[in-house]
Amino acid sequence: MNQVSNENPELSLFLPVLDEEDNLRPMHAKIQAALDALGKSAEVIFVDDGSTDKSLEILKEIAAADDRVRVISLRRNYGQTAAMSAGIDAARGEILIPMDADLQNDPADIKRLLDKLDEGYDVVSGWRKNRQDKMISRKIPSMIANKIISWIGDVHLHDYGCSLKAYRRDVLKDVKLYGEMHRFIPIYASWAGARVTEIPVDHHARTMGKSKYGISRTIKVVFDLMTIKFMAEYHTKPIYVFGAFGMIAFLISLGASIWAAVLKFGYDVSFILTPLPVIAVVMLAISVQFFLMGLLAELLVRTYHESQDKAIYAVREKIGF
Repeated sequence: MNQVSNENPELSLFLPVLDEEDNLRPMHAKIQAALDALGKSAEVIFVDDGSTDKSLEILKEIAAADDRVRVISLRRNYGQTAAMSAGIDAARGEILIPMDADLQNDPADIKRLLDKLDEGYDVVSGWRKNRQDKMISRKIPSMIANKIISWIGDVHLHDYGCSLKAYRRDVLKDVKLYGEMHRFIPIYASWAGARVTEIPVDHHARTMGKSKYGISRTIKVVFDLMTIKFMAEYHTKPIYVFGAFGMIAFLISLGASIWAAVLKFGYDVSFILTPLPVIAVVMLAISVQFFLMGLLAELLVRTYHESQDKAIYAVREKIGF
């Protein structure tokens, strides 16, 4: 018997969905079994992120049969972070639990996450200790990325990429997500004073559908990591980083000028005969300008969205709300 969701359920599960038509019904069945065993009031929010297969149609059927299920259909494919942001915004529960819809996360682990939260933690992150993915293309890049993220963010987790986590609502209420930054929520939470931990969770090999992740995603994560480090260190004092690059540019310019003068007056080499001064000045100016413009653009975009309380997604329709 379903534990009917109410206006303030104890749990909110939300799952981004992109072309997972074969996985949705079995995933829903596993979620039903896990929630029934818990005996807590709950809601399940599927966020269809612009699927091109029959995922949305199947989700509507599931929502019609299970009053715990709600569905959000985004107008197009915005990416996992935007889909998760839509789920967070729609969630009404006191505990928020994101997870993947591809059957690789196991809903049976929800109980273990909740038990760990009851020990006094605010964020419990899943750790795919026995990860069932390809070694070269997935596991090794992930291990390297997790080491770097832990070092820069100073929150030491083994597996930032695991979607299965549990958050207390107040940890997420002021979090704004951009790019691929959903994986960095534990860092944001820790910076805000939350207690963060992790536990091993089960991970199953994908048997249906295709993975949406690739090596290009790792590159995006690196850029996002640079951004959160900048935002953490310099968002209230950007002159520090701008000034540092300005000083570097000045010193290089000064060094190039001195060397050009040495060649001119010590070795009688005309400024016209060596392209080094021009190349050094031009390339340095271009690289510094582009890098600093990128960081400044991040600040402007965040100011634009947050000052207007503007969401980073657009909803096509909502079912069951």
